[in-house]
Amino acid sequence: MAAIKVHGSPFSTASQRVFATLYEKDVDFEFVNVDMRTGEHKKEPFLSLNPFGQVPAYQEGDLTLFVCMAMAESRAITDHIAQKFASKGAQLVTGEAEMKVWLQVEINHFEPASSQLGWEQVFKPMFGMTTDPAAVEANEAKLTKVLDVYEARLSKSKYLGGDQFTLVDLHHLPNLQCLIGTPTKKLLDSRPKVSAWIADITGRPAWAKVLAMQKH
Repeated sequence: MAAIKVHGSPFSTASQRVFATLYEKDVDFEFVNVDMRTGEHKKEPFLSLNPFGQVPAYQEGDLTLFVCMAMAESRAITDHIAQKFASKGAQLVTGEAEMKVWLQVEINHFEPASSQLGWEQVFKPMFGMTTDPAAVEANEAKLTKVLDVYEARLSKSKYLGGDQFTLVDLHHLPNLQCLIGTPTKKLLDSRPKVSAWIADITGRPAWAKVLAMQKH
């Protein structure tokens, strides 16, 4: 039995970041599905792992890490995994200041607009709710500014954090995957460097394993 358990959902973007990191690091783990459609994440025994009722909850021996907003905390878990298993799999951290800056760009600039666009165009319809066109328009305007910065950055380096794939790029994957299946994809396709970067990182074997989890 794997020493690590991840209690989460294959459809949760926060869970996907943790799954992707473990796959990139070639670390065995046990996936414990939490069915959010039934409200399982708001009940015991899951609440004993995460009192905030958010996924994922990460167990490693006596250590339990969880998220309360499904944003910064999931990234803290991926950083823990990357540091703890530094000698295994892909090297996802460089220790360079440049990488640390782009980690902050992702969570403070890309995440807000992209997550709202995913919510409006992917998750609302999934839950039988109606997409708000005004919210989509407003957040596409915000995302446009971020993608312009990315296009310039990617004309100078292969990846956002430098010349190697790191947590910076990995943290983008769940929201990018959502946007690829929406009309917002036009913003991604219209920028050659961004488009090539997305094709590169979404084509990684570790990410294919994350997507495969949704089929079981």
